[in-house]
Amino acid sequence: MRTAICERLGVEFPLFAFSHCRDVVAAVTNAGGFGVLGAIAYTPEQLDTELTWLDERVGGRPYGVDVLLPGKVDAQALDREARLADAVPERHRDFVAHLMAKYGVGGAGGPIGGPIGGPAAGSADEVGRRVTAAGAAGLIDVALKHPIGLVASALGPPPPELVARAREAGVPVAALVGTVEHARRQVEAGADIIVAQGTEAGGHTGEISTMVLVPQVVDAVGPVPVLAAGGIASGRQMAAAMALGAEGVWCGSVWLTTEEAETAPAVKRKMLAASSLDTVRSRSRTGKPARQLRSAWTDEWDSGQESPGPLGMPLQLLVAESAMARIGAAAERGEPGALELANYFVGQVVGQLDQVRPAREVVYAMVSEFADAVERLGRLSG
Repeated sequence: MRTAICERLGVEFPLFAFSHCRDVVAAVTNAGGFGVLGAIAYTPEQLDTELTWLDERVGGRPYGVDVLLPGKVDAQALDREARLADAVPERHRDFVAHLMAKYGVGGAGGPIGGPIGGPAAGSADEVGRRVTAAGAAGLIDVALKHPIGLVASALGPPPPELVARAREAGVPVAALVGTVEHARRQVEAGADIIVAQGTEAGGHTGEISTMVLVPQVVDAVGPVPVLAAGGIASGRQMAAAMALGAEGVWCGSVWLTTEEAETAPAVKRKMLAASSLDTVRSRSRTGKPARQLRSAWTDEWDSGQESPGPLGMPLQLLVAESAMARIGAAAERGEPGALELANYFVGQVVGQLDQVRPAREVVYAMVSEFADAVERLGRLSG
């Protein structure tokens, strides 16, 4: 199971695993895949700690780092010298307070822009600033001090300085896209690898399905290698992606229910019980369309009569993450209203995720099923 991307990056399987959890990244990398750590959850200091931990556990095997760089952000908010949270309108603050009261979410309130808990140190305000070129620069500085094998840029074309610095360090740059036009722009901006992500995917995604998008992108940017993303959580789906011309697959959702995942237990249980109809593209978490578990949170923001509508990025990110810190804590205490509100980013393959398994086992199962699928196709053509 060797493709050109395997040879280029030095991996056994062309299986890329995006995760905010270092344990998932290490497990997939050590199993022969290529783990990619989402960096937005960390301050530069924390990212250095996480990557040092990974360096000590992957034995020189390659892994990557993903930074969130949207093409457009709320410039008015970012121009402020004060905290980003100060730019959140009062009506949005009131709406969050209304939701907490409506669903009976107890516990300490926590101001918008305040501490959010989880893997990120500091405040939601600080997390919001990491989705800017300036904020990401600090994360990239740290990443390039480690023996990483890839830098991935999500949402927007990689800034010229990122490409230049990565090239100088001999590190290829990957970019996620949802349209052919975006793929061409990313290549023009210097991306070495394109990740064509269909609308089935969890997190920020467009409206074109993986089956349609991948071959279009392959034809448009060749010979630049393309990875397929969105709706891939099994070896059969992996084989289908490779048949469309992809050199590998980029998966995120499938790791959320693994033993190592950072997913909160209450949300993990919701994922295990969910069908593929239980996700929605919503701006309610980040300000940009992102596929996630449908919950009372998405329903109230997207169609509730009292909703002021989501803000742009990064302000909605501040609003949501501050609230979700409180909701998550209440959900873990078993509060019914908090369980209704709680959600997380996940793709339509959530309907296939019905058990908790070690990440290594997921890798081997996908590779084994891939081989069976290819063998079956060979018999059909014989």
